[in-house]
Amino acid sequence: MQTPTNKVELRQQLISARRNMSADAKALADARISQRLSDWLDLHQPASLGAYIAMSSEPELIALYETLSSRGITLAMPVVLEKNQALIYVRWQPGELLARDASGTMAPAQHKHTLQPAVVLAPCVGFNDEGFRVGYGGGYFDRTLAQKPRPTAIGIAYAITRTQFAAEAHDIPLDLIITD
Repeated sequence: MQTPTNKVELRQQLISARRNMSADAKALADARISQRLSDWLDLHQPASLGAYIAMSSEPELIALYETLSSRGITLAMPVVLEKNQALIYVRWQPGELLARDASGTMAPAQHKHTLQPAVVLAPCVGFNDEGFRVGYGGGYFDRTLAQKPRPTAIGIAYAITRTQFAAEAHDIPLDLIITD
């Protein structure tokens, strides 16, 4: 991969690399990520997990969410109420109704039961060796992680999206990045 001159180009290259994965390679990578995340969760046993609904060829974890829910882990999904704000997390069970939020991503349709998860998953367009992620450029996760109390933040990414970039002043590193 050529080194891009800016984050817009970097995002485009990384998303393209994800989309170019074969269906078999993606399924295998998703299974590996799910297993590694499940192992971490078994070891640390958080009471609640801020999950995400996959989009734009992100790692798909929905089957794991069903397993975690049956184990008693409280799941929550991020919701964007308005641009340039932190995410809120809404309690969610697999199968519950989803709708597009203010950013256009799928999120729980009802916002009645908000919570602050102990652990949040942050899907990564890309990541670097220092634990910083490249997202879609909205800054939602950075604003969320800047709040107190800060949850444990786990990046979820394909290994092929590991790259080099300089963190910006507003970027907040993740605690851990789980890949295939």
